[in-house]
Amino acid sequence: MQDAHGDLGTVLRAWRDRLSPLDVGFPAGDSRRAAGLRREELAALAGLSVDYIVRLEQGRARRPSEQVASALARALQLTDAERDHLFTLAGLLPPSPHEVPAHIPPGVQRLVARLGEIPVAVFTASWDLLSWSPLWVALLGEPVRPASGRPNLLRAHFGNLSLGAGGGRIIRRSGSVDAFGASLVADLRRVAGRYPDDRRVRALVQELLSTSEEFRALWESGIVGEHQSESKVVSNELVGDIELDCDVFSVAGTDLRIVAYTAAAASEAAAKIEFLRVAAPAAVVR
Repeated sequence: MQDAHGDLGTVLRAWRDRLSPLDVGFPAGDSRRAAGLRREELAALAGLSVDYIVRLEQGRARRPSEQVASALARALQLTDAERDHLFTLAGLLPPSPHEVPAHIPPGVQRLVARLGEIPVAVFTASWDLLSWSPLWVALLGEPVRPASGRPNLLRAHFGNLSLGAGGGRIIRRSGSVDAFGASLVADLRRVAGRYPDDRRVRALVQELLSTSEEFRALWESGIVGEHQSESKVVSNELVGDIELDCDVFSVAGTDLRIVAYTAAAASEAAAKIEFLRVAAPAAVVR
């Protein structure tokens, strides 16, 4: 009988071979011997080492962690069914429908990869940061990864931390900072009600209740709502202050949030964003 885990390397290679570089924001180029992604490109997209990708594909590594499996599923732009199959082959339980979805559908992945002129990122319903474009990094800095888990907007806001290291910071909003925090808490309470069995959401709430008096007061007020879009002024170390519209779009069926910063064409802010796009080092959507 064939070892089920032995199929893991086979399907990873097949999924890598079928994924067009253009769909992840890489140039196709004329020197490619195959149409799919190279191992080093998949490694960069998933935040893994090339050696680990090789060992997975050769069957010398068969038990990736849940975090690694999720990163591979996003990088390979798998469907929900393919993601679940990957988890099964890795000896993991597929994500439960009672948990906040953290898998980005292929169409959303392609959308983010092709919006090269817009700082854009994808968050879960509970505001874990999942994916971001190179221009997002140029505007706001490289997202700071915690020791475990994912960067989270509420944890950053109520901990007086930044989601990004270097780059830029938000210095002004169309609404007040207090209103922004209240909107996030109201949104999280709505999500917690929708996903009462999600352990990450429960842990986030308990953490913030114990570390932030402001969060605790807002949470205990019982406010429920949906986080709204607003305009913001970002202070960037390269181009100075930029006033941008920050819009939040929900992905039907997944509760994912796409956050995009935009400026009117031919405006001063648009010129500054274009400068960041040209000046920023080459990077990939993560």
